[in-house]
Amino acid sequence: MIDVRPIGNSWAAEVRGIDLSEPLNDGTIAALRAAWLAHHVLAFPDQRMNDDELERFTLCFGPFGEDPFIAPIAGREHVIAVERRADETGPVFAEAWHTDWSFLSTPPAGTCLYGVVIPPIGGDTLFANQHLALDRMPDGLRQRLEGRRAVHSARAGYARDGAYGEADRKTRSMDIRPSDDAMKTHAHPIVRRHPETGREGVFGCAGYVIGFEDMDPIESTMLLGELYQHQTKTEFQYRHKWSPGMLVMWDNRSVLHSATGGYEGHARRMHRTTIGERG
Repeated sequence: MIDVRPIGNSWAAEVRGIDLSEPLNDGTIAALRAAWLAHHVLAFPDQRMNDDELERFTLCFGPFGEDPFIAPIAGREHVIAVERRADETGPVFAEAWHTDWSFLSTPPAGTCLYGVVIPPIGGDTLFANQHLALDRMPDGLRQRLEGRRAVHSARAGYARDGAYGEADRKTRSMDIRPSDDAMKTHAHPIVRRHPETGREGVFGCAGYVIGFEDMDPIESTMLLGELYQHQTKTEFQYRHKWSPGMLVMWDNRSVLHSATGGYEGHARRMHRTTIGERG
């Protein structure tokens, strides 16, 4: 029987009493989905999974989502490696707060990340609950955001001259493929209802959000900066510490996340899949 427990005083949860290398029955999948929607981030410690099993687990929660700009690992279509060599010195991948691939016309529902090689120190992942961010937002800020559509783009990260562009990929171990496609934009409501729970939250963050529709660019930048300062406050955050063989799944519709460093001189490798929205 699965055991779901909040981690510390956080809204995230740890799940024990389950072996993810084995097929899951419908009742277990339903229970895990309910826990995922309630807690937004689920951690499964002490798992031993291969890529077949990781893909099978992912498909329990939806179709595979799209993973643009990063090549899958050899022999796979839907597994990418988030990795860093021990001697790598460039910026840590995905340090900026974001929700995965929000610049797509249909952003993914969730992400699964499995710890293959975990350094002995550092490498925590930060999560920020965007339902709480909206619930505790000052009235004046919320009034200025209500009804607004945010313009999302991958240009800052994945354009040819972006942070992970042509110059960066020469020294990075990850197989990132910058492209002119990163210049495309899609707009989504900045305050939107979760498609499954109906709970309102903030969707998106500076980095992938480049502005707001029908707003003066300077005013748009100022509003985006004010939102960023609020939605990433420590009071909304959960700091996750990894261990080898741990799988973490999170709801991109509910949380932002950010990678951290602090493991210089140590390798780190994670295998990642993306959960698409169910039709």
